[in-house]
Amino acid sequence: MPTLFFVQGFRQKGRKLEPDQPQQYKTADKAIAAAERIAPTRAGIWAYSADVDVEADTYDEPKVLFKSGTLPPGLAD
Repeated sequence: MPTLFFVQGFRQKGRKLEPDQPQQYKTADKAIAAAERIAPTRAGIWAYSADVDVEADTYDEPKVLFKSGTLPPGLAD
């Protein structure tokens, strides 16, 4: 199964966190570097990887690579 790498930020809108569209990266190192670079501009951010079964179009549980700030409850535990 291929592994995909993503970064997703969250913006504070009143009491709610609004998610950014997840961005895909080619490697874990690039995803972590991007998350670290973006972190100062977001209420929260995480970089994660997920194994993908292309034939079944399913994703395994994400593995947290980096997290910073405020994230939705249960997201990156």
